[in-house]
Amino acid sequence: MNFSKADLQKEVVFKASRSGGKGGQNVNKVSTKVELLFDVAQSALFSDEEKQLLFQKLQSRLNRDGYVQVMSEEERSQFMNKEKALEKLHLILARALHQPKKRKATKPSKAAKAARLENKKLQSAKKENRRKNFGDQ
Repeated sequence: MNFSKADLQKEVVFKASRSGGKGGQNVNKVSTKVELLFDVAQSALFSDEEKQLLFQKLQSRLNRDGYVQVMSEEERSQFMNKEKALEKLHLILARALHQPKKRKATKPSKAAKAARLENKKLQSAKKENRRKNFGDQ
């Protein structure tokens, strides 16, 4: 990941509106709800391959104009909600661009094979002894 929150902040658009829910007079007067819009296609932060990957993985998060939309209305101040929305966007983009490591196939060691076979022999002998003693009764 070669992008930071400061880089993202230059390329996002914020919209503020009144938040719903509890809060009394503060909710009625102050526009604290923040909607963040990020245009993946126009971003200078990502290569074409990264943009394709983002479009694939974030398809459900894109609105009809092709923007990634993030909302935040948890805090009572607009500034804090902007910070939270930017944090959420950074996390979303980082998860979408994360490439898991390829699994390397490995073989069990000779010692592990020998230990497994020894355990099987012990189990087999234990059950064989039970079988011999079972018919005596």
